[in-house]
Amino acid sequence: MSRRHPGRGRLTVAALLTALLTLPAALLAQGPAHAADYRYWSFWQQGKGGAWVYATQGPSIARPDDGDVEGFRFAVSANSGSAEKPRGAADFDAICADTPAKDGQKRVALVVDFGTPDDAPGGEQPPKRRTACARVDSDGTTADALAAVAKPLRYNSSALLCAISGYPKQGCGEQVSGKESGGKGDKDGDETASAQGTGDGDDGGPSVGLLAGVAAIVALGAAAVWQARRRRG
Repeated sequence: MSRRHPGRGRLTVAALLTALLTLPAALLAQGPAHAADYRYWSFWQQGKGGAWVYATQGPSIARPDDGDVEGFRFAVSANSGSAEKPRGAADFDAICADTPAKDGQKRVALVVDFGTPDDAPGGEQPPKRRTACARVDSDGTTADALAAVAKPLRYNSSALLCAISGYPKQGCGEQVSGKESGGKGDKDGDETASAQGTGDGDDGGPSVGLLAGVAAIVALGAAAVWQARRRRG
């Protein structure tokens, strides 16, 4: 007659419980299956040391001081963490050297980077990067400064900046299928997704692998309980 080994049963259950605890961490580390990309104008402000900082306010709300440097970059990105910064040098004294100060007004140096051909909508070629010194009223916004030197501007019904100096001709923060020239699915500005958004549920939802892993956890849990009861019986 064979003898049971209670210790062996306890070890088996312990091993299964260890798997239950470690498997979820491995599955969660996989992260979202895909992050949506958008084609849009991002807004930047120059911080200390000349570094570009992603603006926390829109250009129609931000009110720069005299001597500030503001930048805009057109590109394809998922969010502020992956957004492309304006390229090239951006020095207030150099940009506004020929624009004297005036009482009751302020000077704002602007950098407008139209991006690369890879980020351009289908059929369009990005203009060359440009800089300009805008002189506006002392309480003027960044949008006022931009309008003074880079018309025509285009906004959608949600006040999202869609075009600077007429570029691009169409589209406004539309979702695209990655960084590819002439991205698909260009729509009119009023019908597009927010450029700062994260996409719909399909992009951020759990992957097939994660769901399968959850099912495996449930199965392992049931097996552990069954075996423990069998050993006690």
